[in-house]
Amino acid sequence: MKEKITMLSCLFMISIGAFAQKDKIKEAQSLYEKGKSEEALSILTKTEYLILNAPDEDKSDFYFLKGNVLKDLAVKNIDAANNFTLASQAYQDVFLYENESGKFKSTVKANMALKDMKASLVNGASADFKAGKFKESAEKSYKVYLFDKKDTLNLFNAASSSLNAKDFNSAVTYYELLKKINFSGKGVMYYATNKKTKEEDAFISPKARESAIQQGLYEKPRTESIPSKRIEVNTNLAYSYLEKKDYPKAEVTYNYVLELEPNNIEAYINLAYLKLQIKKDLAEEIAALGTTPAEMQKYDKLNARKDDITRSAIPYLKKALSIEPKNQDAAKILLGVYRSLDMTAEYNALKSGM
Repeated sequence: MKEKITMLSCLFMISIGAFAQKDKIKEAQSLYEKGKSEEALSILTKTEYLILNAPDEDKSDFYFLKGNVLKDLAVKNIDAANNFTLASQAYQDVFLYENESGKFKSTVKANMALKDMKASLVNGASADFKAGKFKESAEKSYKVYLFDKKDTLNLFNAASSSLNAKDFNSAVTYYELLKKINFSGKGVMYYATNKKTKEEDAFISPKARESAIQQGLYEKPRTESIPSKRIEVNTNLAYSYLEKKDYPKAEVTYNYVLELEPNNIEAYINLAYLKLQIKKDLAEEIAALGTTPAEMQKYDKLNARKDDITRSAIPYLKKALSIEPKNQDAAKILLGVYRSLDMTAEYNALKSGM
């Protein structure tokens, strides 16, 4: 008898919890419909533990509402990148529970919401980039990539935005990932002009563009071939390593650029610049030395190494000038190298030829 009473008590408590949870969902739904998504999210967060023992259909309703609330916050640019990820997770839960229950009440709507949210976040990333908010743009682009890894252009945009934000740690992470997935970016873009806004929009295929033109919404179709971005990816990766003072990896990456494009003048000049940066770091280390016998001995070794490193920049600059004899950047840097090494004859010969 005592066991029956205990079981009835537990069932009664579960029943009360279910009613309380449904009431909270209704309250959160009402707040969401009034545009008060932050308040709605607060209620859903506090009551989410109640959903654990609910039927799959109720779980689906809960997570669909949670996804909508988070999506609304993301679209309003409130912690957009993070809320985009959380909304995506909530909609994935909708798919999970509706698949288990066999009742597909919100699956189609959740799928459409995901596509709409992705478009909003992509547009938000573009707007942030144009406004100079590079870090925010990078975060949004990377979140979109995590959601749809087939759309690798978003990862490229995240890397580019990180570079502009001078966030070289993130830039290295994203560019290395682009290399790992063998990203090239090569392809074809399909454009047409929106009759209403007079702005040019991109389409995913010629058929999609033709459909929009036939509907009378677009005009002036234009097709553009997009060249490979592999050189750009590796050049920017090398530059990011250089800014992080990771000289060995920067040098390896610049040499890889030269494997891809043997006459890449920028890579030769940057390899020379890399050597001169190492020389600069050594000069600072030398300047900090004292006058003890041990330090004076170290001074001689570092000074000799400094000159050797400076000298190692010369072949890169000469190669750049052999490809483009009138390249002023290469010539000026080489003149500076000759001067620092007291290579007067070489300096005068180069100077007279400029």
